[in-house]
Amino acid sequence: MNVRTIRTIWLRELRSYANSPNAWVIAAIFLGLTGLSFALSVTGRYPEATIRGFLFGPIGPIGAFFLTILIAPALTMRLLAEEQKLGTMELLLTAPVRDIEIVFGKYLAALTILTGMYALTLYFPLLLFFFGSPDVIPLITGYFVLFLVGAVAVAVGMLGSALTANQIVAAIFSLAILLVLWLFNATAALGDPDHAWTDVVTFLAMNEHVRDMAFGVFDTRDIIYFLSLIVFFLFLTVRAVETRRWR
Repeated sequence: MNVRTIRTIWLRELRSYANSPNAWVIAAIFLGLTGLSFALSVTGRYPEATIRGFLFGPIGPIGAFFLTILIAPALTMRLLAEEQKLGTMELLLTAPVRDIEIVFGKYLAALTILTGMYALTLYFPLLLFFFGSPDVIPLITGYFVLFLVGAVAVAVGMLGSALTANQIVAAIFSLAILLVLWLFNATAALGDPDHAWTDVVTFLAMNEHVRDMAFGVFDTRDIIYFLSLIVFFLFLTVRAVETRRWR
């Protein structure tokens, strides 16, 4: 891969995000809802000096994990779908640029925007240190696993955007995959708890791999799980772009 080419595509997409009101609106919604989650968790009947309320949500699924699944498709739906709709994808594919460079440059841009949203919430743990004495390790691992969830969500969104020229369809397709990944273990309740299939379904569910790290426990199996999903969906995205080159 040509790093300079990836950097050029990355900067181009960042400028596009900066000039689009959609990214700012999404960021405002994310910060507003996660701020509400954090406030409710530290000022409720049983306040705690942690970011668990921010991550999981004290009331309903308004925590950062689930909100990431909801907003990532909106952030990524235009990345490749818009190129196809405007007819600029053909120009991009005929340029001396490899498919993997296109995908990786756009992926890094979307992930940068999402990471920027996460960075704007760092004042939550700062408030915890100002008013109390929180445990540092769960704060670090909590943000780390949140970043991994975001990286997976952006990779899935990239695939959805590569498969269609319709941005709404791309967003719905990506959201459906993410919801299945997040809630996959719900199907385990329908079967025999002692069956081997139940263990497989439970392992494939994303929400089964966030809780330990959110509580400060590192497990290499969880990290490998997230990295595998990122590589898998980016691989499918590259293949989807390649099919358009030969049409």
